[in-house]
Amino acid sequence: MNEIRLIEVKEDILADNDAAADGLREKLKQKNTFMINLMASPGAGKTSLLLRTIDALKNDLKLAVIEADIDSMVDAEKIAATGIKSVQLRTGGFCHLDVSMVKKGLEAVDTEALDLIFIENVGNLVCPAEFDTGATKDIMILSVPEGDDKPLKYPLMFSKCHVLLVNKIDYLSLSDFNMELLEERVKKLNPDIEIFKVSCKTGEGIDAWAGWLKNAVIKK
Repeated sequence: MNEIRLIEVKEDILADNDAAADGLREKLKQKNTFMINLMASPGAGKTSLLLRTIDALKNDLKLAVIEADIDSMVDAEKIAATGIKSVQLRTGGFCHLDVSMVKKGLEAVDTEALDLIFIENVGNLVCPAEFDTGATKDIMILSVPEGDDKPLKYPLMFSKCHVLLVNKIDYLSLSDFNMELLEERVKKLNPDIEIFKVSCKTGEGIDAWAGWLKNAVIKK
């Protein structure tokens, strides 16, 4: 029997993407532009969180949003209605963004005129965690209805993010979600992660999150 050669294609793809992401990150730094990669499951509240954050920061920072979806432009339309520049990336089946896709989105905005760019990644807790987008910071949302066990199921996502936003805290009294247990599980994976508890419905916690983000952008 002939010898079968094994080629690890995924490792090559990730290595190439990581190198390109480092290059993009450096270019954005030179332009003094801060970019956030926002990740979460479908329905966790990515767009709602962006709308709240835009409202809190639009008078202080120049903003733009790159939206990613397998199909549809509904989220980009919601962002555009706020008056903020919105770009839609239609991935056509891809369950994540990589740096080449993000670069296409950046071509549609004037990065030098912006302080902060949000990427709303495809709704997924698996693939987006594996691909570096070139963002300055990786942020994730976990909503209360999803449960406090998600760090056990998706450790990479929680390990790589700089900030965790626990959304829909207005549901806490209606669920068995254990916030202390969640924080313990998350900190075990990622001791340096920042955790904010928010409700996009009531606005609770949004000021603290927006304040942290504004500070991070100013210090860039």
